[in-house]
Amino acid sequence: MTVGIEFSATLELARAGDEDAVARLYRDTAPLVLGYARANGARDPEDIAQDTFVSMVKGLDTFAGDERSFRSWLLTITHRRLVDDLRRRIRRPLVEIDQQELLDRPAPGASDDDALARLQAAGVLDAIDRLTAEQRSVLLLRMLADLPVAEIARIVGKPQSAVKALLRRALASLNRGLAENSVEVDDDV
Repeated sequence: MTVGIEFSATLELARAGDEDAVARLYRDTAPLVLGYARANGARDPEDIAQDTFVSMVKGLDTFAGDERSFRSWLLTITHRRLVDDLRRRIRRPLVEIDQQELLDRPAPGASDDDALARLQAAGVLDAIDRLTAEQRSVLLLRMLADLPVAEIARIVGKPQSAVKALLRRALASLNRGLAENSVEVDDDV
């Protein structure tokens, strides 16, 4: 879902404090931000998303660009919050709950749980977990957010050539990891 041609007007209303406009920007981008945080292994993806949107509201006056740039800007904020989260986990490690135990408790009627279960069964989640953090970040930004390499490079703070190399290695690693389950990833990212 996108705001579309009404994006500029919605952004201006949000800057002026219109709660409906802020809510529309949130509804439009929350699945992307939350999905990116989840896929990158955030301890509490909802907390990362919340921090991202608090930063969004505070920084609306500084943002300049179109809707695609706005999404990229939000993913940049999310990426930074993920880095902060990782640093906190290194400084203060918590006892983790077994992921399998959580996966075994499906929520009734939750379609995202069904999708995760199918991905788990196909070995996709395990293959993604085996990627390095950098490979996972660039791959998810490319595939989930459909961002161009230049935007990904800006978000993760790496040269475009490094992002391209990370993408190639990530896809090769995914294909190797999924070969045992007869699942193949499209190399055209």
